[in-house]
Amino acid sequence: MKPRNSPTPAGEMRPVGQASACRELVSADFVDRLKPVLHGSFVDRLKPVLLVLLGVLPVSADEPTAVPENPAVERRLENDEIPQSNIEWRKRLTAEQFEVTRRKGTERAFTGKYWNTKTPGTYRCVCCGEPLFRSGEKFDSGCGWPSFYAPIDGKESDVKGNVVAEHADLTFGMMRTEVTCRRCGAHLGHVFNDGPAPTGLRYCINSASITLDAEKKSEK
Repeated sequence: MKPRNSPTPAGEMRPVGQASACRELVSADFVDRLKPVLHGSFVDRLKPVLLVLLGVLPVSADEPTAVPENPAVERRLENDEIPQSNIEWRKRLTAEQFEVTRRKGTERAFTGKYWNTKTPGTYRCVCCGEPLFRSGEKFDSGCGWPSFYAPIDGKESDVKGNVVAEHADLTFGMMRTEVTCRRCGAHLGHVFNDGPAPTGLRYCINSASITLDAEKKSEK
């Protein structure tokens, strides 16, 4: 994730959602080339599956892509419920969630579900359900991604807390600090030193990597 007001570096990976037309054509062509080798009708039936395996996820208006069943959206998972392979993760996550959390992708600015959300509540990891951030620490940074000035367990003596891990990120010719869910390793985004008081930090997080538990209104 880029710092605010910085141009997209040359050669940077395309944001999630902007699939390459060239990639789609090459992949589809590859599948079609299998027809002379295998039975044509058999390849046609397998074509959607093959395109998914090749990284192309076509969306049909007649057959909408099913939303995977992900228990982490509802609750914090037990340790033995957390997937241990990408095959398992693909069964739990949407294509965008998988690209962001397991392959360190980045959603486009101002397109994520929570970039401008003001709803009170707790933001949890979309992969394992671990509580990561609170709405009370969320602020409008103007960068187009959900921004927080501290994790949920940050305190005065340790503003960074323990639920979020940090890693040096030297990709695209920049020096940045990647943040991940410490529990399951999901890529969340990056943290920058240009946030508001009291921490001076800006946790720039992909909406695709988190899920919001909205605060329940008390009954009167």
